[in-house]
Amino acid sequence: MLTRIAGGLTFALAVFLAGYSVGSARSTVHAQAGNRVFELRTYHTYDGKLDPLLTRFRDHTIQIFQRHGMTSVGYWLPTDEPLKGHTLIYMLAFPSREAATKDWAEFRNDPEWKKVAAASEANGKLVEKVDSVFLEPADFSSIK
Repeated sequence: MLTRIAGGLTFALAVFLAGYSVGSARSTVHAQAGNRVFELRTYHTYDGKLDPLLTRFRDHTIQIFQRHGMTSVGYWLPTDEPLKGHTLIYMLAFPSREAATKDWAEFRNDPEWKKVAAASEANGKLVEKVDSVFLEPADFSSIK
């Protein structure tokens, strides 16, 4: 049941964020024209592991994403249960689905990422489950 609720919330959030992110970050998101694809990722952390995950993103992951051509659209923390306190939701943009596949493969094989991931999980895994949804803009969407 919780998975179904979280999945529904993830989809609803994707629809909301696709429209909302344009208004708050038009210069960085809209400036890159083309038929991009977006990936909405939801990380469900183990108890007590959200803060270490946020630290890993803040201090390392986002910079490694950038190095591999992965464009961060935004990062969000749910404020309502059941996701509050153990969920990170973020969206990336890619030139195409093929580029996403290539960029993720390069990211996962990045020596710095491997080192950072291992160090951050020295006291146990941080993420219990990852939900990933690829999205393409509707023809009337202001984000492309």
